[in-house]
Amino acid sequence: MALVEAGDLLSTNSGARVALLDGTWRLGDGTRTARENFLNAHIPDAVFFDIDEISDRSSPLPHMAPGADAFAEAVGALGVSESDRVVVYDQDGVTSSPRVWWLFKAMGHRRVEVLNGGLKAWINAGGEVAQGAAEIEPARYRKPGRPSRLAGAEDARRALADGLVIDARPADRFAGSAPEPRPGLRPGAMPGALNVPAANLVGADGRLKPAATLRAIFTDAGLSAKPVVTTCGSGVSAALVGLALDVIGHAAWALYDGSWAEWGGVDQDAGLFPVVQA
Repeated sequence: MALVEAGDLLSTNSGARVALLDGTWRLGDGTRTARENFLNAHIPDAVFFDIDEISDRSSPLPHMAPGADAFAEAVGALGVSESDRVVVYDQDGVTSSPRVWWLFKAMGHRRVEVLNGGLKAWINAGGEVAQGAAEIEPARYRKPGRPSRLAGAEDARRALADGLVIDARPADRFAGSAPEPRPGLRPGAMPGALNVPAANLVGADGRLKPAATLRAIFTDAGLSAKPVVTTCGSGVSAALVGLALDVIGHAAWALYDGSWAEWGGVDQDAGLFPVVQA
């Protein structure tokens, strides 16, 4: 299962250890304020997962996925082992936590879920909150399985030929009528991409919308049964689209990690990285 409900998490009595991670990240603010908020209120025993910090720091692109060894070292330092059941949540509902969920998936972790509705759902279900820095007992994280669901620019090009790229950016940015929030990027979209804004997949309560509603959204956007590549501004919202695809049973997808931060660069070769505007 890709999602876990707050009530189910509260009553869980499984044999597997649950590693709780706060994966909050916000566009324009990264994890600075999110980390401060974590110290004020978090699920007991949870630790903060810094999306910007646990990344390929050598890349000029934002929070690109780290290598397997670097990932293992980082999550081991957070007290996570490859045998743990990992549950990731947001302070804001379901927004950036799917990025952490996807990263564990990309590294081959077998059991990782997103808390539907995040911290607010936990509190509404009667869950307690803790304050201050979490006490961490470091663990050894061994490579758990076969990596998957990671796509590059060439994968996106192949998918575009069949109209199988889903862009999670807001409609106005996809159309090129609104500027990109990051400097140095062209407005517009990949030719042939479909637009499913990530915000449309989450309800006012911060929970992912029901599977039937999600299925209708993707069908209306033109999704077929074939494998797809998800993309967005920097690979965060694209993971939310991937989570929604998992929920409706469309497991054949991969996330283009470079996303628009790579594809839309003003210095990119227009032949290799074409851009269209509505």
